[in-house]
Amino acid sequence: MGMEYEPAPGQKKPAAGGRAALKLLLALLLVGLAMRLLADRCASRLLPPPAPKEEAAELAVTAPPAQEADGGDGVPVTPNGAGRCDLFHGEWVHDSTGPAYTNATCRFIETPQNCMSNGRPDDGYLYWKWKPYGCDVPRFESKTFLEDMRGKHWALVGDSILRNHVQSLLCLLSKVEDPTEVYHDKTYQSRRWHFPSHNFTLSLVWAPFLVKAEIFEDENGVSSAEPRLTFDVLDATWVSQWASFDYVIISTGQWFFKKAVYLEHGAVIGCHFCQDKSLKEVSIDYSFRRGLREAFRFITASPHRPVVFYRTWSPSHFEGGEWFSGGRCDRKAPFKPREAGDRALDNLMWRVERAEFAKAAADDGGAGRLRLLDTYEMSLQRPDAHAGPYRTYQPFAKGGGVAAGKVQNDCLHWCLPGPIEAWNDIIMRMLAED
Repeated sequence: MGMEYEPAPGQKKPAAGGRAALKLLLALLLVGLAMRLLADRCASRLLPPPAPKEEAAELAVTAPPAQEADGGDGVPVTPNGAGRCDLFHGEWVHDSTGPAYTNATCRFIETPQNCMSNGRPDDGYLYWKWKPYGCDVPRFESKTFLEDMRGKHWALVGDSILRNHVQSLLCLLSKVEDPTEVYHDKTYQSRRWHFPSHNFTLSLVWAPFLVKAEIFEDENGVSSAEPRLTFDVLDATWVSQWASFDYVIISTGQWFFKKAVYLEHGAVIGCHFCQDKSLKEVSIDYSFRRGLREAFRFITASPHRPVVFYRTWSPSHFEGGEWFSGGRCDRKAPFKPREAGDRALDNLMWRVERAEFAKAAADDGGAGRLRLLDTYEMSLQRPDAHAGPYRTYQPFAKGGGVAAGKVQNDCLHWCLPGPIEAWNDIIMRMLAED
């Protein structure tokens, strides 16, 4: 029958049924522990991949923290400490207030971002508010902004996401004063507006790579040849105006995914997916890093010292394909934190720009005029707010593009109004902290 232990004095020997219950309890505990370990392992796959060792020490900001248990007052506890305001880590919460403007009240929304006028049937994406961990961000105050910026010149320098952004800013500011457009280039990619009552100037400067680039595209974005980028020469479009800027929002990114030929010191050094297979293949992250480094070197060395916000990576949300292969973005609600899945390439580019920003901030001697506008996490959580098929008017109308299989989704740029208003809210908060 086997050996059974003798109970200590005063302790009753457990009955057979009790021993069975104890064994069952231990088995359940072991199963629960195994499931917890499995869940943690699966969840870890959603985390951004670890930064390369050579970059880890250079990063100014850590990867997005996981949301922890409630801190007792409704504020989630993060690794940065309970109750600490972290503008760039948080989640989108439902807000019944609605947008600060509409397509009916703002004349600056261009057709590709005017989702409501183009026939988007749902409006749920308009009723969300960015809620950082540890604090709230008040809405952008247009009147206060214009009063504080009398006589100043703001410039948004970069690609089409900056064009998306400037429309949002114009819609907010025009609630106080309607501006006059005082300049545009022949393609309307670079533009300038003036608010005469406040002597405030707002410029949009088209420089998608920040460095010098020969781009061979028509107005529909169709390329006749590969762009040619010169890494050691900056785009004169923005550099030539630098001395006139008091505040700058600068960014780049998605254009580096394009096929391109790269030059330095007047000679071709390689390319990305180019037709000439005799050229060295250069990785996207290298070209992105190289372009950013040249731009930041100019900014930190320039005797003219405006306040510079560097806005981080704006991810796309194509599902089921890319923009050229039937990709779409038809979700109806934001992602919860860490729900976006594997974003290895986005995370790589995000790490590159933060590392380069950290170097630039150090080179600037801690002057504090370089500000990191890290909108990556909040943008990553909004797959529901892109223009999608509503980049054009009534895309599913009878006899329209859908019948011919030509409806193309835009899952990169944002509907207006939309999440970009939260970017402006954060900028206002950052200015108030000066």
